[in-house]
Amino acid sequence: MAASSRSLIQNLRHNLVNPAALGYLAVVAAVGVWVGVDALFVEHADASLAAVWLFVVTAPTSFLFLALPGGLPFIGVAVGAVTQAFALGAAYRWFRGRPAQRAGLSNA
Repeated sequence: MAASSRSLIQNLRHNLVNPAALGYLAVVAAVGVWVGVDALFVEHADASLAAVWLFVVTAPTSFLFLALPGGLPFIGVAVGAVTQAFALGAAYRWFRGRPAQRAGLSNA
């Protein structure tokens, strides 16, 4: 199936369901759990900066949402995570497909 004939949903699934993208999303989820535990269960004398790590692991896309009011910058974390996972997945698929194309073989 040619890449140009895929629908948007098929293209998203193709690039988000591979080890690179899923591994990245697992790291983002682990950082999110750590930030949640820190915010809910750990007492600090001053404010905790643990939530900054969510923006760091989803940068640079999440930084575009930092100027939004209230809790809206955390939408940038979700958008950044999916954007970076898509990019990593596309790069993974591209690198995995290169040797097969050179050898004239396909991994259908």
